[in-house]
Amino acid sequence: MGSRDIRPSFLLGGSSSPFIGQWTYDVFLSFRGADTRNNFTSHLYNALHKKGINTFIDNELRKGDEISPTLLKAIEESRISIVILSKNFASSSWCLDELTKILECKKEKEQMVLPVFYDVDPSEVRHQKNNYEKALTALEERFKDDSKVQGWKAALKEVANLSGWPVGKGNEHEFILEIVQMVSRIVNRTYLNVAKYPIGMESRVQAVNLLLSIGSNDIIRTVGIFGRGGIGKTTIAKEIYNSIAYQFEGSCFLTNVRETPKQERDLIQLQEKLLSEILGDYRNMNIALVDRGINLIKYKLCSKRILLILDDVDQMFQLEALAGGCDWFGLGSRIIITTRDKRLLINHKVDFTYQVKELDHNEALQLFCWNAFKRDKPIEGYVELTERAISYAGGLPLALMVLGSDLYNRSMHYWKRALDGYKRNPNKDIQEILRISYDGLDENVKDIFLDIACFFRGKNADYVTKILDSCGFFPDIGIEELIDKSLITINEHNVLEMHDLLQEMGREVVRQESPKEPGNRSRLWFHEDVRHVLEENTGTKKVEGILIDLPERDMIHLNPKAFMEMKRLRLFINRNADFTGGPNYLSNELRLLEWPDYPLQSLPSNFRGKNLIVLKMHNGFFKQLWDRFKNFRKLTSLDFSNCQFLTKIPDVSSIPSLESLILDNCTSLVEIHPSVGSLDKLVALRLLECSNLGSFPKSLKLPSLQVLMLGGCSSLQDFPEIECKMERLDYLDLKGTPIKELPSSFGHLIGLKDLALEGCKNLVNLPSSIHHLQHLRRLYLRGCSKLDKFPKKEEDEKQLMPFTVSIKEYETSSCAEPSLMLPTPKNSSISKDGCSSSMVFPALGHIDVGNCVLSGTDFFMTINCFSTLEQLDLSGSDFASLPECITRFVRLRSLKLEDCKWLQEILELPPKIEDIYASGCMSLARFSEVSKRVQFNTCELPGLEWIDLSRCHKLLENISMNEVENLFLDQGHFQDHLFGIIFPGNKIPDYFNHCKEVSNKSECEICISEPSHLDGKIKGLALCAVLGVNDGQAPTPIVCSIEIINNGSPSYSDSKAFNISGSDHVWLLYHVPEFYEIKGVNLQVKFWCSTSLASFRCGAQLVRTRSDTASSACI
Repeated sequence: MGSRDIRPSFLLGGSSSPFIGQWTYDVFLSFRGADTRNNFTSHLYNALHKKGINTFIDNELRKGDEISPTLLKAIEESRISIVILSKNFASSSWCLDELTKILECKKEKEQMVLPVFYDVDPSEVRHQKNNYEKALTALEERFKDDSKVQGWKAALKEVANLSGWPVGKGNEHEFILEIVQMVSRIVNRTYLNVAKYPIGMESRVQAVNLLLSIGSNDIIRTVGIFGRGGIGKTTIAKEIYNSIAYQFEGSCFLTNVRETPKQERDLIQLQEKLLSEILGDYRNMNIALVDRGINLIKYKLCSKRILLILDDVDQMFQLEALAGGCDWFGLGSRIIITTRDKRLLINHKVDFTYQVKELDHNEALQLFCWNAFKRDKPIEGYVELTERAISYAGGLPLALMVLGSDLYNRSMHYWKRALDGYKRNPNKDIQEILRISYDGLDENVKDIFLDIACFFRGKNADYVTKILDSCGFFPDIGIEELIDKSLITINEHNVLEMHDLLQEMGREVVRQESPKEPGNRSRLWFHEDVRHVLEENTGTKKVEGILIDLPERDMIHLNPKAFMEMKRLRLFINRNADFTGGPNYLSNELRLLEWPDYPLQSLPSNFRGKNLIVLKMHNGFFKQLWDRFKNFRKLTSLDFSNCQFLTKIPDVSSIPSLESLILDNCTSLVEIHPSVGSLDKLVALRLLECSNLGSFPKSLKLPSLQVLMLGGCSSLQDFPEIECKMERLDYLDLKGTPIKELPSSFGHLIGLKDLALEGCKNLVNLPSSIHHLQHLRRLYLRGCSKLDKFPKKEEDEKQLMPFTVSIKEYETSSCAEPSLMLPTPKNSSISKDGCSSSMVFPALGHIDVGNCVLSGTDFFMTINCFSTLEQLDLSGSDFASLPECITRFVRLRSLKLEDCKWLQEILELPPKIEDIYASGCMSLARFSEVSKRVQFNTCELPGLEWIDLSRCHKLLENISMNEVENLFLDQGHFQDHLFGIIFPGNKIPDYFNHCKEVSNKSECEICISEPSHLDGKIKGLALCAVLGVNDGQAPTPIVCSIEIINNGSPSYSDSKAFNISGSDHVWLLYHVPEFYEIKGVNLQVKFWCSTSLASFRCGAQLVRTRSDTASSACI
């Protein structure tokens, strides 16, 4: 769509109306049926429908002049209206009435209107020329009501002034894709929860938008928003995010950055979240160091146009770890930082700053009234009282919201009494004003508020509710009241949030309980106070909760009697303290006990745990759970992970409420009591890397279980029988276990989505009941070396029995040249290309059968997931060629064939394949797609972006090295697509004029400087790296990266992992300029490897539309 801006008014303005509700439809299609119903409109509707976009289309033939109530209602309930303006659109009064209604909803309900000018010029609609003029003239004669016709003319002019799509016959497909992409971005993105009454936001958002200059895509801009707490910085940032995020390739809103302590792991988690939100699922990238995270952000995002908002930053180290410089991100990116500290923005050298001012009188009046009266002005008799309240709030949005919510639906007497309280203390701090709402709460709601302020801000609402409920605080009612009074919020991720001022107010309430002696307060969280109480034994029965969160990990010299007087202690949370010893007493009122690295082998003898809900004691020194453990009847969560001395889990039948049992890395654990297999409420059971676990329940009856993780339990011989339908279990991890077979009752896991069996080397068969797993999405069987066939469906077993030939059996009869093309039995349900015609796993998208013998014809026929599979890993398989039915995997994007040593040819591939990994296929002699590209300048797989042919020496014997090297020279089919390949070789192609060589180094850099007057448009950039290794070197994993810097700003980066052996390899990459702009040309190309190479030669060459590419000698 070029530079067209088709954002709706509610996105451009940045404010959110308090009246907008949920939409029934995503899109309403308005069109002239005779013109477009059977062509463009039908195609557009089908494309929207396939994307899951709920679209209203009127398929009824229209009669009469009046628009039906059904259509009016559909327009009102649609988020977006797409108006298809065709040649005869204006000849229908029905269409014109629809348009008028649509524009009315645009104004009143802030709906989005997207016009499509189908085979008409926008000016023809705007000025009512040609067909539009004739149609309106006829309508003027037909309708005597001139005002109605004038209204239609005004509507046509208004819609024509909106930016849209000029669609001509013949180019419909590309515009339909563009429209669907735009609608999908708007409909599917998650909107951040913003203020209920966003009074005053529009002008402030517009001011920041002017500083951002979103339309300028050739710059990177950072804007800082600063102001006092409660002034609305975060609300403004959320409004902006909601309004512009869809325009960027990726976006991320990191909230409450200030709460991140200066610890490596916490910063790494923010870096991982940033990458995950912008790039998608990034869980497999384990960032070990902050510096590594910085490099990853640079490499992965330097070519992407992204929107990044860092909310509530207060330290430079946070900015340095997350957005250290503009050159980290691609051109057109925008970074917004909110903070209380203007100096922080100056030191970070942001481009512009914006100070959020307090609301003016009119804005403050409206915001207060919406909260106090649910209308925009005071009710009769409250005008003077309202003015008094506004004057005390001082234009601070948060104070206005809290005061208004507190006074809502109160009597005039209450108002006067409350305002008189303010009058007695005219200079009170805002915290004291906010405390008025706190003082009006019931006692148990006060306790809830103080617990959240001191311990649970930023925690999952369900988790906190469970703990507070165990304390007898009735949190369902209390939390709702706190939300109603604007004291807390629950965000879109179900996390409890509280404004800084409110948290400080709550904590100040606690401080004032005993200003000088922390041991007489109900709650302790400040590290100096906690240390004082625990080391000096000053705690009293008033202490109900303790949070230990030191600035950095440190030792506390615990007085053994420190807890003796804390008879009412409900909550104890140790985040990062080590202790010289353990306590000799703990309160039996404890609901939450979180004490990692607990220094003793048992809890104090007095502790019965009768009220305990959550017990987290990871890294403890327990050898076994004490006899009193059976008394923990209310326990719902138990975490003893990394307890290296723990040997067994006893009978837990007396703990029926247990929901989570986490025992990862308990390497001495040998026995799990059978009662664990019958816990009705158990949701998560994790025993990863419990290497000595041999005794596990022989049967499972866990109807609530969702996650079962037994990976790395290398002594676990048998998988239990499943005694009931466990339809909630969706993830099962059995990686690396010595299990030989799965029971037939395995089919009762009907809700399973992920099944991980990697490295189960003793697994010899799977039950036929596995076909009952109709929700299975990912199946991992890598390294199951004894699993030689996949079970048939039970009902097909008899019919297919003569054809059930395992790969192992077939290889015995023909071990020299294994083949996949086996004879097809008569009357079978096998199609002519060797594949079964019945759907087995309708949701399966990812299969890994690397390094096992399952990957034969029988396997392909049985799984038959041609329409769903996207990723297939057949690495290490013993076949000579792929079956013809591989082409029927119509959605397959990634195919791994690494170390398939018998594989001789790759003839046909799926139509949407993007990546092929064939490293180590030493017998591979024919690869038709490569041959077509290098020999015949043809391309049958335009989506193919990557081919890994490392260690495929035989293939290169059959294809001229020069042909492969010249892959990007005069190859028209590559000049619009990104493409890369690696293959054995040691030469940079001759057409590379910018070359460099280094020895025993891991980095190489090339500079390209060419005059801008050279003829020919730049179509792309060809890159080459020759990776020289020592002779005879074993296959070594090497990570290589390329970074392109354009006029000083990073424009693109790519990273690949190779497994190359004792010979040199060539990495060729063709980079298309749609991802960056080349001005003038002044480029730096940086090559980097994870290890030093014996020799490292690099080349770069601009590819132009004409042949005059030469510009300078090698450097």
